[in-house]
Amino acid sequence: MPEEELAERVADVLTVDAADFREQARADAAVIKDAVEDGVFDNPQAIVGLEYEFYAVKADDGALRRVPRRLLELIGFEKELGLHNAEMTTSPQPLNAPGLAAQESEVKARLQTALDVTQSERMRLVSDALWTIPPEGETAATYLTDSVERTATAPDGTERTIRIATNMSDSARYHAMANTDQAESAGMRIEAPHVSLQGDTVMPESLITSIQPHYQVAHAPDLPDYFNYALRIAGPLLALGVNSPFFPADLYDDDATADEILRDSWMEHRISIFETVLNDPTTGEGKVRFPHDLETVDEAIDRVADDDTIVPMPVEPGERFDDQFPHFSRKHGTYWRWVRPVFGGPTRSAANARIEFRPIPAQPTVRDSVSFLAAFAGLMESLTRLEHPVVELDWQLARENFYAAMVDGLAADLTWITNDGKETSDALAVYEDLLAHAEDGLTNRGLSEEDAAKYLYPLRRRVRQRTTPARWKRERVETALEDGAALDEAIATMQREYVRRQSETLLEGSFADWIGD
Repeated sequence: MPEEELAERVADVLTVDAADFREQARADAAVIKDAVEDGVFDNPQAIVGLEYEFYAVKADDGALRRVPRRLLELIGFEKELGLHNAEMTTSPQPLNAPGLAAQESEVKARLQTALDVTQSERMRLVSDALWTIPPEGETAATYLTDSVERTATAPDGTERTIRIATNMSDSARYHAMANTDQAESAGMRIEAPHVSLQGDTVMPESLITSIQPHYQVAHAPDLPDYFNYALRIAGPLLALGVNSPFFPADLYDDDATADEILRDSWMEHRISIFETVLNDPTTGEGKVRFPHDLETVDEAIDRVADDDTIVPMPVEPGERFDDQFPHFSRKHGTYWRWVRPVFGGPTRSAANARIEFRPIPAQPTVRDSVSFLAAFAGLMESLTRLEHPVVELDWQLARENFYAAMVDGLAADLTWITNDGKETSDALAVYEDLLAHAEDGLTNRGLSEEDAAKYLYPLRRRVRQRTTPARWKRERVETALEDGAALDEAIATMQREYVRRQSETLLEGSFADWIGD
């Protein structure tokens, strides 16, 4: 889309009255509360789904590539923030053996088609938490911060200057965040050990990609119980999944040495990137944060409706069930919490209340991604059914677990309450209890013990080997540096090996195949 046309669309978005939008969202919240009370969002069985993000690279050298919009349409993927991004959303399935198998089969089938098509373009889709090799001939800093200004005429005839991020998808919502009166509510920067990047738009967020498992609760008023358990497992599951210890080399401070970068790097920089790009640096709690416990489903609905509005998007009439609360749905799109409730559905019979679990970065293989989906769903089933005592873990400790996992991965000192009510920080005890309950939840939904163990095997292997994708990356960079490579060369060599190993295992293997016995 030409920049001038996009600027006009952004200017149109910015005419939406923020106060009226907030009031409409609150009115929509009342509609959802009535529907919850009437049982509309109830479902006799748990349902699972998955959002899966990728980025594109050149097939020969792993450099980042922009994905042609026509290609996204051809492979049936959705655009995300950056021009290099692509996202797949699976069809919801019941949580049972055929349902989980269908989730994995759908991801593989659609991804295989995408890989076949992109191969003809000398391009490859990569499942990874954070890209580190910028496009050929460009620096990461320039790619992430390049923008232009265009003059647009609003519907009322007034002219205003609109800032357009050069490498951002042509969604007016993304670009509007840099041009609204509430733009200061987003930091538009990256702050991490030895990295400081300031942008004029939210484009720096496009460094990161993730997977987002969804779990639909059977009885909507029970959503807070599942939500509070999800907060307790966020830290331990994040520790198992960490996958972004390095930035593109040109983003590091000039005076930082390789030894200092290695010493101070975190295992999951994706967490801090999302928070510093989208949070207001002058306030305490930002929009991207570890949320507090919930007491009632009405509280969950009110939190979304009352959340700060950055971009009050225009709403088009529609015929879907969730078009009965369109302003609420729009607002939910910028309700950025690491665990968040979702209320939606295309029809009244398909209406659902679910938990969206956002801490997990994109993983090395499909099997690893499905393993996290299965573990999350199994835990939601088992912990709530058995009233596991970990729900009594103080919220502050659950939050500390989350950010400790971000920094140290599996080496983090996590606090857990086991099934017998004992508090422990022993990693083996934590994961023995956690994964045993994940398996219990799966077998309780009809999976055989063999199938449940198969789904969880990639995670058990990480615990046994004390190795995560982030650890794998770090070890390779350390080895390259010891062999005399410069930091930029060491990171690029590691990244190319990651892409090569993934090309061999993405569809049929797992990260366990990378780490040996």
